[in-house]
Amino acid sequence: MNRNAVCLFSFCILPLLTAGQTVSVEDVVALALQKNYDVRLSQNTAAVAGNNNRYAFGVFLPNINATGAYSRNNVDSRNVTFGDVETLRTGAQSTNVNGSAQLVWTLFDGTQMFATRKRLSAQEALSNLNVRDQMMNTAANVITTYFSVVRQVQQRKAIQEQMSVSEERVKLAERKLQVGTGGKPELLQAKVDLNAFRTAAIQQETLIRQLKDQLNLLVGLGLPDTFEIYDTIPINLQLSLDEIRQNVETNNATLVAAKKNIRVSELTLRESRASRSPIINFTSSYNFNRQENELVTSPIAQKYIRNRGYNYGLSVSIPIMNGMNTNRLIGQSKVNIERQKLIYDQQTTIVMIGIRIAYTNYENAKRTLLIEEENILLAKENVSIALEGFRRGITTFIELRTAQQSLADAYNRLIAARFNAKISETELFRLQGSLLN
Repeated sequence: MNRNAVCLFSFCILPLLTAGQTVSVEDVVALALQKNYDVRLSQNTAAVAGNNNRYAFGVFLPNINATGAYSRNNVDSRNVTFGDVETLRTGAQSTNVNGSAQLVWTLFDGTQMFATRKRLSAQEALSNLNVRDQMMNTAANVITTYFSVVRQVQQRKAIQEQMSVSEERVKLAERKLQVGTGGKPELLQAKVDLNAFRTAAIQQETLIRQLKDQLNLLVGLGLPDTFEIYDTIPINLQLSLDEIRQNVETNNATLVAAKKNIRVSELTLRESRASRSPIINFTSSYNFNRQENELVTSPIAQKYIRNRGYNYGLSVSIPIMNGMNTNRLIGQSKVNIERQKLIYDQQTTIVMIGIRIAYTNYENAKRTLLIEEENILLAKENVSIALEGFRRGITTFIELRTAQQSLADAYNRLIAARFNAKISETELFRLQGSLLN
């Protein structure tokens, strides 16, 4: 996703985020890409690299420096010649004005300036890749947290449904106790189970509030204090392993950044090697000097002197010995290149294994989801039958409670399967590098 498009979309949704509004995961992701502190810090780092590259053309320009001075002198002098002629001067004043401008233009330095220019450009590209990688990781984190809230909201609905069943159990137990066909232990247990669900509902509300605060933290408190989320978890059930693996090395921001680091290291080696070459500079300067003496302080003293002019030429600097520092830098650069190549191979392995693990989790969650979707219908029907049977005195209290517990377990497994499938899908898209597409 283009960064400018992300920012534009973010500004568009900002006025819409009001208290109590239902926000979608796309809204939250777009807001996070604009306000998340990690993203903003990485963008600041990239801005520094961009600024360095913006002025990198300066390595081809000459250095020009100008100096100037003005001085006013007041001198008392006494001169005695060999003929014993004495000359005394008191308060002899003079004025001296001088200035100069120097130019040094490097014409050849072993192509170091070209390598420096390319390195700064590569570092800017690397910083932008790091921003993209941070945006991808932030989006994945936001999606995970958002659907964690959805998961707990669905869990709250399941608890509320269980509370309805428990309330019906309490009513039936009270009725049976009144007509003498039931026992008080059944009523007490039904009330205990109902209170347990009430307590769970309170705890669930607390957990949802905490997760919403965590989500708000990820977007730099860009969400209102109270907001709602959509309580569904959409899942793409058509992903294939070959589709995910396609173009991973060119789309995954971590791998592209690791490859760019190799390029930066190669340019650093080129800069170090260029230090062995002679440096040819074009030099030029313009000088001006003026001196005015108001009194004669010696027989050869002059009243007014002015000199001005310019010069130009070439200078050559040949490195001969610098304490083996150049060889040390070249050796370090070679080692760093090998290190960056190892890091790239390592990151490639991590990404490929991560895709395999995430896809395995995705397939397992998908199969589990299909089973639990069917299982929840069976559990609901079983509770309905057990409740009706308990109402008629056919089903025992234990059988009804067992059916209710089976429904609670089925809900837990179904919600967990949905969440796990979504998280695995998100991880696959993150590793593929297409999460923001």
